[in-house]
Amino acid sequence: MESGPAIFAGAVFTLFGTALLMWTGVRVRHRAPVAQGVSPVASVAVTTTVGVASLALGVWCFTRL
Repeated sequence: MESGPAIFAGAVFTLFGTALLMWTGVRVRHRAPVAQGVSPVASVAVTTTVGVASLALGVWCFTRL
């Protein structure tokens, strides 16, 4: 009964983290700004950190099944 929400949360966090890291990678590869009006280094660092944290949280949710 409790595995349903864990699967859903794990899938959401994992998909979000993957999409954010892919989007950031594409923006960096094309030398486009990741966030307007922010230092390029800071915006890449923050989005990468949030993406990795989201992936880790998704994996953690899947380990709780």
